[in-house]
Parts: sequence; C-alpha cells; structure tokens
Amino acid sequence: MLAERWTPIIVRSLLNDCRTFNEIRQGAPGISTALLAQRLDALERHGIVERTPNTTGRGGTYRLTAMGRDLRPVRDAIGQWGARWLEIEPRHLDPAYVLFATTKLIDLDKIPTKTTVVRFVLSDRPAESYWIILRRPRPEFCTKSTGYTEDLICRTDTKTLVDLHLRRTTYPAALRTCALVLDGPPTLTRALRTWFRTSPFADYLPTATS
Repeated sequence: MLAERWTPIIVRSLLNDCRTFNEIRQGAPGISTALLAQRLDALERHGIVERTPNTTGRGGTYRLTAMGRDLRPVRDAIGQWGARWLEIEPRHLDPAYVLFATTKLIDLDKIPTKTTVVRFVLSDRPAESYWIILRRPRPEFCTKSTGYTEDLICRTDTKTLVDLHLRRTTYPAALRTCALVLDGPPTLTRALRTWFRTSPFADYLPTATS
C-alpha cells in the first residue's frame, strides 16, 4: 500500500500539517483529484488517516492516526537519502511546490502580528504569480490573487527559490547579487529573511567537493 504511486507524498503532506483536500493536493503537484480521493480513502480504510466531515456537510479535514504519525521516521529517512544522493533536475523545479513547502516552514514567532501578503514574481515564469499570506495560526499559499492588499513583492526566479529553500544560498547573498529583489516597506524587506526556515533536509546535501 505504501509503495503505491503518490501515497508517500500524500503522507508527507499530512506530516507537514496539511489538513484539507486542497492543501494535500498542493503538496502533491500533478495528482488528479480523483486519484487523490482514491488514495485518501485507501489510507482511511487501513487506519492510517482519519477524516472528520465539516459541519456544513461538504468536505472535511484529514489527520494521521497514531499509525500514520509513526511513518514520520520513514519520511525523514527517505528525505535524507534523497538530499544526499539525488540530483535536482530542471523538471523538478516547480515554484508552486517550493513555495508551498516554504509556507509550511514559516516561523510563526517571527512573522508580523497583522496579516501580511507577499507576492512572488518569477523572471522565468512571467505569466505566473504566487502569494503567501502570513497570519497566525495557519499561513496560506495561493496561486490566485487573494483580494488582500499586497504588502511585499519578491522578484526572483525558480532556481533562487530552490537554493534558498535548500540553504544553497542565503537571503543576504541573493539580495546582494540581485537574484532576489524586494519591493515594500523597509521594515518588511529587512524582516523577510527571518520568516522562513529552510528545508529540514538541507543539512544532508552533499558539499561541493563530495
């Protein structure tokens, strides 16, 4: 069951605190809604996931059971192995997933007290924009305009997003080389680098000389 396509990725999303069907799908880019529903049903039948219907009668939330939470060391081992041994290829550079993963790593103690909206504009994807809504208790990643006033605009490219996520570069270095350009109030542009934690697997990346 766990070796079926998409199942480990769905479990990873649930371990990353995804709760709704849409959040889980964002963490599994490329999966169809029908297949995601099928996999979630299978995980529920096997006692790995429990679903709580919404009071409105539509949709619901998903949580891992104790059996499902015990898969965390398995997820971590696979992630560490992948970081150490696998190369990131151009086809893996999905900015939507990188920003989704970044949203799950936000340090809630560091973000502004009021809702703050950050738009990401990518030079290699000029037709696309992405938004992160910083708010407690659950920041949100969006691929469509939020209706909120944008407080900060980040201009960069997909490779820089990945390098920041994997700690291959730093925010000061990206700003210094203009790989990252921030438009917004100085208080926000200075604070942005403190809001996002890097990938938990960054420590397992090989060094340049290995």
